Amino acid sequence: MSYAFVFPGQGSQSVGMLDALAEVYPQVGQIFEEASDALGMDLWQLVSQGPEEALNRTENTQPAMLTAAMAVYRVLDSQTNMAPAMMAGHSLGEYTALTAAGTWSLADAVKLVALRGRLMQQAVPEGAGAMAAILGLEDEAVREVCAEAAGDQVCEAVNFNSPGQVVIAGDRAAVERAQALAEARGAKRVVPLPVSVPSHCSLMKAAAEKLGEALAEVDMRTPEVPVLHNVDARARDQVDAIRQALVEQLYRPVLWVDTIQAMKSAGVAQLFEIGPGKVLTGLNRRIDRRMPITPVFDPASVETAVAAMEEA
Repeated sequence: MSYAFVFPGQGSQSVGMLDALAEVYPQVGQIFEEASDALGMDLWQLVSQGPEEALNRTENTQPAMLTAAMAVYRVLDSQTNMAPAMMAGHSLGEYTALTAAGTWSLADAVKLVALRGRLMQQAVPEGAGAMAAILGLEDEAVREVCAEAAGDQVCEAVNFNSPGQVVIAGDRAAVERAQALAEARGAKRVVPLPVSVPSHCSLMKAAAEKLGEALAEVDMRTPEVPVLHNVDARARDQVDAIRQALVEQLYRPVLWVDTIQAMKSAGVAQLFEIGPGKVLTGLNRRIDRRMPITPVFDPASVETAVAAMEEA
């Protein structure tokens, strides 16, 4: 049976998120040491002890989550002969998927996503942008609400996470107007998100340009496993094309529903969410309840995943 790995993005982090896994598997400490050496900061102390405000800063969250998910991946790799048909990651998680697929070294990956976080924060002053989740409206209705709310500002649908769950982003005032319009249109819920950066909207174009310059300097190889990209749910086998997809990812929507559907169309029958939290597991149950997904983040779930992979 064909299976695939999916990697979570920002929002799945929490202080102490890998404590249980680190107690059992030495690979966790080793990979955090490797990432900490590359960054010149103690990532494990941040992840295991906090403070939460520091962990939630975008430039810290991104390398912390990438390293945490790669730690789970390395643990799995030590326990079984993994053979995923393909991989994908949600937003930041796309960088984790590319790391797991051998596109670049862990050291380069954590430095790259720390820079990505800094560039995103610098692109829009804190408090000037906003994001909100719109629940219970069709995709096209959300796009219409954004267009109506934007005026001379930016307000865009940026994460198509599951049917009836679309995240919007842009200038704070425009996003607030869109929230009111969505409620008036009959949205079941409108949830402002506690983020400091309006990700995946056109306000990120300046950051994307600078990110492109950094990507051009990174030593990259063709992925050993196909990685589906957020911008169009398609894999790329040329390094230049991967770079371009990552640049565009910063200011274009995350097409997560399309990604899961593309996996299913390619014959994938089971998913494993590799890394802390269960955000993608929750989304998947709304995208396709018939496709089983196993979140892997602690010793018990590692055992469950290993057994499932060995049966596949």
